[in-house]
Amino acid sequence: MTVALMWEARAVEGRGRELLAWIRAQELSGKPLRRETFRAPQDRVLVITWWDAPYDAELPELPEPDAELVTRAVHRWRFEPVADG
Repeated sequence: MTVALMWEARAVEGRGRELLAWIRAQELSGKPLRRETFRAPQDRVLVITWWDAPYDAELPELPEPDAELVTRAVHRWRFEPVADG
């Protein structure tokens, strides 16, 4: 089974590039099948990692940035695939 972990944060205004650089430098203790990083307006950064693991498996999580860099706590969600049809 594949499970996807989503990590999303909103940087303090004008610090989106700094948040993006910070998260790109973060290493995980395991290697996901795939890791993608996105950015959006309002200095938002999103990272999705895919893992070959059961939905409830213990998986490495990306850390929280320093509170001075973000406007709120990181949002985290876990997803499982749904078959088409």
